This record gives sequence, C-alpha cells and structure tokens, in this order.
Amino acid sequence: MTAATAPPLAPDIAAGLRRLKLATMRQLAPDLLITARTQRWAPEELLRTLVDAEITARDASNARARMKTAAFPVTKTLDELDRAACSIPGPTLDYLATLEWIAAKENLCLVGPPGTGKSHVLVALGIAAVHAGHKVRYFTAADLTEALYRGLADNSVGKVIENLLRNDLILVDEVGFAPLDDTGAQLLFRLVSAAYERRALGQATGPSSPGAGSCPSTPPPSACWTGCSTTPTSSSQPATRTACARPEPEEEPP
Repeated sequence: MTAATAPPLAPDIAAGLRRLKLATMRQLAPDLLITARTQRWAPEELLRTLVDAEITARDASNARARMKTAAFPVTKTLDELDRAACSIPGPTLDYLATLEWIAAKENLCLVGPPGTGKSHVLVALGIAAVHAGHKVRYFTAADLTEALYRGLADNSVGKVIENLLRNDLILVDEVGFAPLDDTGAQLLFRLVSAAYERRALGQATGPSSPGAGSCPSTPPPSACWTGCSTTPTSSSQPATRTACARPEPEEEPP
C-alpha cells in the first residue's frame, strides 16, 4: 500500500506530532502503521523505526544548517587531496582526520607555498568537522579582518569575537596574503589570543608575508608538530614548520 492509499493519521495525533515538530514521524507514520499491521510488528519495533527515522532526518537537517553557517567557498574532502603534492606526512594527516585535536582544543597552522594543499586540507578538515557535529566557521583573513573592523566601527567588536568563539572550530585561510595595518593586526591578534585557549583554530598561510603564521623553531612540550612545510619565511630565517599545538601557559614571575 502506498502513501496515496494509506489512511491519514487521526487529527489529534497529527496535531500532536506537528506541535512537537516531529515532521518525519508525521510523514512516515501512515505507511508504517499499515506495514506494522500487515507484518505484525511488535509495538516497540514500530516506535523504534519512527524514532530512528526522525533522528536521522534531524541530524541531516542540522548538518545542512551547520554547513551553510560554515560558509565554505568550495567543497573539498581529504579523499580528493593529492597526497603526493602535499608535504604533510601521512600519519600526521591521518591524525588530523580523526578530529581529536578539535576536542582537545589544539590549534593547527599550515605554512607553505601555493599549490601544496593548505587550503584544501583546511576546508576538508572543516567539512569533516561539520559532519562530525562540530560548529565551524570559515573565513579568509581579509574577510575576517573586515568583520572585525565593522565591529570596531559600531563598538561591538567584543560581541563579534564572542559570537565567533561559539564555534568549535574557526578556520582562517590566506593569512599571509591579507594586507593589514596596525589596527587590523591588533584585531586579529585579539581574536586569536581568545581562540587559543577556548576553541580550536585552523590557519593556513603562504610565505609571502614574513613572519605571518610562523611558529617557534623549538616546539613546546605540548606541541604536535606536523612538518607540513619547510618553506623559509625569509632568506635570513630558518625554515618554518607547521604546528598543531596549544600554546604553553606563561609562567608567573616569582
């Protein structure tokens, strides 16, 4: 028997499901009630099927909403990544794909020349995080700076930062390519300083801006170094490596 011939739900039941916002249950129940009667399902089996269908539909709807909010410019996956062109070691990439660093509030910094997969990895990890249930927000450095500038103009920059930190993961792409004045740099530093201790932060930068996105040459004990790039930030500086790390807390003066 099809949905066209299945009798509708009793009005009070349909109204109750509508009030509880159980749209999938309300849609599937007429057919499933017929199936349950003809196949002699136990009441628990019918209830379980309806609940599972509602949860699945709600999870999919929430994932679509999180994906829209994340504002990714493209859709990329780690399976599509050309690992031969990416200098991130396989075991490190596999660890990043577990997303354990997000729950641990570790921070990821990808440094290297164009064409080495930095943005691809950043977006792919962000999309994987969305599918895993995390709240994610993607920005280019220029767009993020512009959003902070707007907050500064109407004296709401603190609220802007607070809203951003409600995400589990903030992704900032093209860090080395955004021209920043002193005010813009201070605004980004204010956000990054707050995010380091409260949320996971993903960052991708190119070598065009000396020092941008660079990491210390000697990692702190808590660092998880990926070795994603060995591109020097300037001719006089040693090669910059990539870190997935939380900053070591500063020691209080005696």
